[in-house]
Amino acid sequence: MERAARTYVMQFGGAMTAYVAVLLASLLLLQNNPNAPWRVPLALAPVVPTIFALAAFLHFLRHMDEMQRKIQLEGMGLSFGATAILTFAYGFLENVGFPHVSLIWVLPLMVMLWGLGTAIAARRYG
Repeated sequence: MERAARTYVMQFGGAMTAYVAVLLASLLLLQNNPNAPWRVPLALAPVVPTIFALAAFLHFLRHMDEMQRKIQLEGMGLSFGATAILTFAYGFLENVGFPHVSLIWVLPLMVMLWGLGTAIAARRYG
């Protein structure tokens, strides 16, 4: 594994480990203290490690070769467009009685579609 990839795996893995720990602590503390005055910052605390995960990915993206960047861009393009269309369409379906879906599911949808788009692009260029 090249140096940039190793660095990315370490930084991203560390950020995701921190995310899981902060998320679990946040949920536990919020569950046990539903009326605490610090509940809003505590509810947002899991966002902090995701900022570090994003920074790790952006660093890795800057150090990829041009082909890998092109593959990532195509994956992100598919993810952005498909997420926009799917969430837009589902918003209209909510108007006719479909159950409300929390915004917390948008990011996992984007990541899943990004992975799909990246796999399609990698296959095309591989």
